[in-house]
Amino acid sequence: MTLLVPYDGSELADTALIRAASFGDILQERVLAVAIVPNDNVRYARRHGWLGDDEAFHLETVAERLRGRVAEVAPEAEFRYELVDRNAPPGTIAAKLRRVAASEETTMLFVGSENAGRLTRSVTSVGSSVAAQANYDVVIIRQPRPAASTAVREVEAEIEADAESPPTRSDD
Repeated sequence: MTLLVPYDGSELADTALIRAASFGDILQERVLAVAIVPNDNVRYARRHGWLGDDEAFHLETVAERLRGRVAEVAPEAEFRYELVDRNAPPGTIAAKLRRVAASEETTMLFVGSENAGRLTRSVTSVGSSVAAQANYDVVIIRQPRPAASTAVREVEAEIEADAESPPTRSDD
């Protein structure tokens, strides 16, 4: 079973990854961050902060930067990327994410999106399209607030401490 995070390196994707890692710790489930990379699309890569203004597109560079960012944000998470055509529309990206979710036996999807799941939403939103699937539970991260994950980690630490402490015995 897998907790899946569509990952583009944005602040909301980072928050989604942090939350997924917290849940993964508690539920003892694998966390997988997946980046969908439009092949050889320099403008897309620059807009997402994967490349500098003067850098040419090199898939290995993009993949390593994303992998490094995932490791920085959630060291326990795994990372993988999938390629799509250079000018792939959002629907193609969403379809690729849905295929990954199915192949990885995803139980929960953590998506960072300002508009995923809203009643009034953009037809072209990748997050909305992926979140609409009924095969897994969806956690939508709309606010970059990792403080909530801090609270989850504190509860997790308390649970672990309780599990490690020897049981007390009552002589009543």
